[in-house]
Formats: sequence, structure tokens, C-alpha cells
Amino acid sequence: MFPNAHWPGQVRLSSEPRCDDGSAAANDSKVLCVSSVSAGPGRPRLVEQRRHGDTARDEILDAAGELFTTRGYSGTSTRMIAEAVGIRQASLYHHFKTKDDILEALLQNTVARALATAQQLREAVGEPALERLQSLARFDAAQLAGSRWNLGALYLLPELRTERFAEFRQARTDLARIYAALAGEVLGDPDDPRRHLPFRLVESVISMRSDEMAGALGADSLHEMVDLLVDTIALVLK
Repeated sequence: MFPNAHWPGQVRLSSEPRCDDGSAAANDSKVLCVSSVSAGPGRPRLVEQRRHGDTARDEILDAAGELFTTRGYSGTSTRMIAEAVGIRQASLYHHFKTKDDILEALLQNTVARALATAQQLREAVGEPALERLQSLARFDAAQLAGSRWNLGALYLLPELRTERFAEFRQARTDLARIYAALAGEVLGDPDDPRRHLPFRLVESVISMRSDEMAGALGADSLHEMVDLLVDTIALVLK
């Protein structure tokens, strides 16, 4: 994809009397050109920054998030991710040892903040349970709807059933349990089967986001649907 690329500090022989940065070279049939593009230790670049993120790690996650949700996880290689960021594949391994590590980081990002919020709301016993549950649902649904890529769509990957992703599965289970506990408080019965519905309603944002991208929501916006979803939780628990 980058046939003329070379790395910072690497000397390259060129048959043209001009360097890659456009500067004139000596009138010699073989000239030495040195790249001026530098991205700091551990991350030599092929191009200037073109991904979202404040760090190389963030940029890798951004590129992987796009590729995993558009090409599929099995259809994406670490080389593709590195090229999308504009770094060498070897530099990617400076931040993530495997493609599974990248996937795990993306997945953890979808539940970590929601789980922390859920734990705080669970302990706020002075507030009505319904208000706490709706606050959690609004926060969680908004972050699923507002993330740059629809990462929740990755939850159904068969790879997630392996031991490698046990930590993520446990975090998601813990989140679902807090939803159920709060719903049980609202219902006045910790065994009422309706306690499972709020978590599932919130995760419906993932499929609605896919529908919105395909134009299936029509004039309705996903953010409007989030508000309706939060209101619906109160209705199903009556």
C-alpha cells in the first residue's frame, strides 16, 4: 500500500535527484535521502497522524474499531490496522502483543465506565431505585450510541466465548447483575423476571445503531430513541 515508504532515520538510495520531502538533491545519479517524518519512540510513521486519539495506543484502537465493525474481526489483520494508523506493523506490537489484546481493550472500553457508574449508583441507597436505574440506563445507552464505532456489535463474536475473554464476560455479567438488582428494588421482588429487561433494553441500542446506519430508522434519531428507551424502562417495571 505504501511502495515508496521508508522509516525515520533510514537511508534510502533514490534514482531521482529529489528527496521524498520534495527538497532538491545533489545532481548525482545516486543520492541519499533521509525521511523527516518522525512519530517518536516506538512508533515510526508512514504518514502524518490520521486517526483519532491522543496517543499511538488510542489511534490503534480507533483504527481497529473501524475495521472490526466494517470488515469483521476475522477479516482484519494487524497489518491492516497498522496501515490504517500509518505505522509499521512492528510498532503496533509495541502497544499490543496480539489482535486479541486489541479486541479485549475495545470491549473493556464499552463496559468499564458503565460498570463503574453502576457500582456508584448501587451504593447510592438514599435515592429512589427507579431514578438510579434510569440514570444508569441513560448513561450506558448514551455511551453505546455515541461511541465513534458501534463496538457493541462485537459482543456476538464467537471468539468471545473462549477463556481469553473471560474477564470481559465477567465485567458484562457484573453490569447486568446490577441492572437486575436495581430493577428488583423497583419491582419490590428480587425474583421478578422483569428485572432482566432493563439491561436488554439498553443493549438494543446496538442493533438500533446498525439500523440507523442503514437508514432503517427513517426520520427518527438514535439519541431520541435513547430517551424513549429510558422512559420505557419505567413502564415495563410498573
